[in-house]
Formats: sequence, C-alpha cells, structure tokens
Amino acid sequence: MSQHPLEQLNRYDAKANAEYYGRRPWLAISRIFKIIYFALSFGLAFGWDVLVGNTSSQPKLAEKLRRIITSLGPTYIKVGQALSTRPDLVRIDFLEELTRLQDQLPPFSNTEAFALIQRELGKPVNLVYKNISEDPVAAASLGQVYKATLYTGEEVAVKVQRPRLIPTLTLDLFILRWVAGWLGPLLPLNLGNSLEAIIDEFGIKLFEEIDYEHEATNAERFAGYFKNDPNVKVPYIHRQFSSHRVLTLEWIDGIKLNEVDRIKSAGLDTDNLVRIGVMSGLRQLLEFGFFHADPHPGNLFATYDGKMAYIDFGMMDQLDQQTKEQLVDSVVHLLNKDYDELGQDYVRLGFLQPDIEMKPIVNALESVLGDIMSEKVKDFNFKVVTDRFSKVMYDYPFCLPAKFALIIRSVITQEGVALSLNPDFGIVQVAYPYVARRLLTDESDSLRSRLLEVLFKDEKFQWARLENLLEIAKSDGQFDIIPTASMGLKFLASKDGEYIRRRILLALTEDNRLHTEELVRIWQMIGSDIEPAKLWGMAVNAIAGAVPRAIAAVLPFTAFQNVS
Repeated sequence: MSQHPLEQLNRYDAKANAEYYGRRPWLAISRIFKIIYFALSFGLAFGWDVLVGNTSSQPKLAEKLRRIITSLGPTYIKVGQALSTRPDLVRIDFLEELTRLQDQLPPFSNTEAFALIQRELGKPVNLVYKNISEDPVAAASLGQVYKATLYTGEEVAVKVQRPRLIPTLTLDLFILRWVAGWLGPLLPLNLGNSLEAIIDEFGIKLFEEIDYEHEATNAERFAGYFKNDPNVKVPYIHRQFSSHRVLTLEWIDGIKLNEVDRIKSAGLDTDNLVRIGVMSGLRQLLEFGFFHADPHPGNLFATYDGKMAYIDFGMMDQLDQQTKEQLVDSVVHLLNKDYDELGQDYVRLGFLQPDIEMKPIVNALESVLGDIMSEKVKDFNFKVVTDRFSKVMYDYPFCLPAKFALIIRSVITQEGVALSLNPDFGIVQVAYPYVARRLLTDESDSLRSRLLEVLFKDEKFQWARLENLLEIAKSDGQFDIIPTASMGLKFLASKDGEYIRRRILLALTEDNRLHTEELVRIWQMIGSDIEPAKLWGMAVNAIAGAVPRAIAAVLPFTAFQNVS
C-alpha cells in the first residue's frame, strides 16, 4: 500500500494540507455533502425549537448531536470532546451531553495492523513479539491495542495506529479550516482568536496525540517526575519496538478505576486510590507544570498492590512558572473571598480582556462562588462550581484559553473518577490541605509572597486566616508543624524577614492591645503536635546551623589580628 503524501510530515501542517487538497477538490466533495446533510438536519430541528419556544426536546437534540458527531468519525469525535470543555461557547445542556462522547469504534483487521507493525519496525510481527493476542484488547477512534510478550519474557501492550487515519484527519481539518475562513467572521462567538487559528491549534494537538514517538517522550518525562513516588505507576516504554505509529510499552496488570466492584473485591482501599489520584493531579498542575489532560477511567488503573497507574500519554500539556503562580493566586483569592482580585486573576490568565468592565463580572463571581465558599470543605464539589461558572462564562465576555480548557477537563474528570469510587468523597478534602501545606512550607519567594497575601489584608494581620490555614493543612495528616515552624523562624531571623518581623510585632499590639487570645488559640491548635523530642531536635539543628556561621564570621577577624 502506497503511503499518503501527508503522512511523511508526522505533524500537522495547514499550508501543506491546503496545497494538497486545494489541487484535489474532488476528494472533499462527498465528505462535505455528508457534513452538510448532518448539519442541516440538526440545524433545522434546533432552529424550529427555538422558533416555537419548545424547550422540552432539548435533551433529545443534544443526544442527536452526540450521535451525529460519533458517526462522523475520529476528527469530529475529538472536536466534540474539545467543545465539551468550552462552557464559554456551548450551552450547559449540550455541554453535558458532549462530555459523554466516546471515541470507541469497531476494531480494524489484524492483517492491516500486523502489516503496519512490520512496515514501521522493519520485521515481521513474529520476530518482534514471541506471541501476540489474536484480537485487540481495546479499540478506539485513533488506534487499537494488543497484548503481547517479548522474547525477553516481558508482557507488553502494543498500540497500533488506525490505518488511513492521516488522510481522514487531514481532509477533515482542511474542510473545517476552509469553513472557518468564511463562517468565522459571521459567528457571534467569543473566541479570543480567529476560528482558523483555533482549528490549527486543534490540529497540532491532534497530530501530537497520534504521534507515538511524541507519546513515548511524554511518558518518559512523566515517569521522571514521579520516580520517587511509590504510589504512582508509569509503564516502561520499549523504544526499540516503537515508532511514530506503533508503541510498545509495559503491560499494566490492573483494574480500570470505574470498575468499582472489582476494585473492592480485590481488597483495595478506594479512598486511598482517590487520595493518590488527587495528589498526583495537584502535583502535575502546581509543581511540575506538566499534566495529563485526559485522565478518564480508561486511562487510569488501580494495580493489585494499591498503586495508581497512568497510561496513554498522547494528550499532555505544559504550564510555565508564571501560569502556575497565577493559578495559586486564584486559589488564594478564592480562599480569601477576594472577588475583585479574582477578577483580575482572570484577566492575567487570559479569560478576560484587560479593558473589560469588571464590576458586573465581580458581582457575578460573588453570586456564583460566595455561598459555595462558605460551605464546609468536605461538601465542596468542583462539578457544582463549574456548572454554575459555565453560566457566567456563557453570559459574560469570557474566553477560555485552550490550556485552561484542558486543566478544567482534567480536574473535573478526576473528580468524576473519585466520586465513582466514593460518592461521599470531596476532592477538596485533599486539595485544600495540599495547597495550604505548600503555602506554609514552600521556601520559594513566589509562594512565600502569596502566603503573606493570605495573612495580611489592608496592612492588618488576619489571625482567623492563619488559624484556618493551619487547620486545613493539619487535616490531611501529613503536615508536620516542626519543620514548618523551623523554616518560618529561619526566614524571620534573616535579612529578608525584617519587614515581616515588624509587621508581626505590629499585629501583636494592634488596636492598642496585646493579642494573647489569638496566640492562645493557635497554641491550642498546634501544641499537641509539638512533641518535646521534635522540639529539642529543632533546637539542636538550629544551634548546629548557627555555630559554623558564627565561627566563619569570627575567623577572618581573628586572622586579621594575628597578621597585624
């Protein structure tokens, strides 16, 4: 079989697409007619309901849209999945239906699959693998997976790209971009970019997802971040048996996270699995800045020894340091119920234009988030927040950057997995303590400044916030007050801490009184955790650190005296 000319690129190239299909318009005609037929059938039904004011059929229309998208194949399934993360563009009733989109399709033949393996790896299948399953163990819109054994005896998963995938994707992307060119300016959508640019960004991400060498690199990088975490498992990549269209990786023997009965019958702790999932997700976003953007139950497994295994690293994304810090800012301002600053966070993150009238948006944020933030931490639910926030985004000129669409998708999906394992579990029970602990213990200047923003407002020390932060940090059982206090004292004793020392002394004597009641409350909160042995150890370490510095300071002076 001859290779499609565009397959040689191994990446999305809008210009090459336009040149190839622009000279062969007949290739697009039948596909365009099929798309037009489906678009008209849905558009007329939707338009009629709007015209007559019929809202009762909306759920059926949303379901019809999902079926249409599925029938159009892999490109449109991925478009629908991308739209399911865009509450600024899609009404919430249709949004919920799009989140149910599945990309599973019938498997393609073994003959085609094994021929592709031989072409990609340069050897017949029986020379690469000692044995391979007669049928694929999983099939999706972009590829399918076999179970095999290497001649070294290792069990592996073999991921094979669906044949003729590149011609399908490139043709669909060419048509979408062509339509976007003349339709985009006519649509009253708040995109924050040209529709063509959005199609190009989608194409780039889609081609990254189907490039298995790119996925292998992602998997190895992800494994590097979690190499010291005993609770997270990442499959080993067999590079010598992998290519752009074939991926051979370690077989993970486990249970999908949505198979709750099997997990329980295996004697695994579901709550512990939830904690592992939430913590690993938070570390990806706030520490590493490199996160799994599609953590659905099919990509997450519980191993029989209680670990969580990630697979399928095609859809990953990267956050820079500034974005990570801005995300922490938004969490801090949400904790503080500082909706004016939260509005400014959305401007800095690219959700809102800088010249936007903020007052109505701030009022909307307060109405949406105000009562939620007053709920107990255990009752907090991200899905509730995003459902309410979706309406604000649709009603106001918000633009959701693609990166944050992936973050929201990641967080909501993980919470969905958590709730399937334990319906009473609140993701914030783990998330809040983690953020609080990081604020209290991280030595970086950026997080230290954010801690100070929590503790001071209008030049006044916020005792209640400190108490709340300590209480939240303690609630996960991993917070140790001794090293935290040690770092805090070291910072206060340093030159950089001079300003804060003055602020704390002023806070202790604020309003012409000594704030002993607040100190007593904080001591009652942490006193039981300060064991004498740990306290003595902290003192010894402090002295051990101070003595060498004192000697080093005295020695030059002594040496100078001896010389003179």
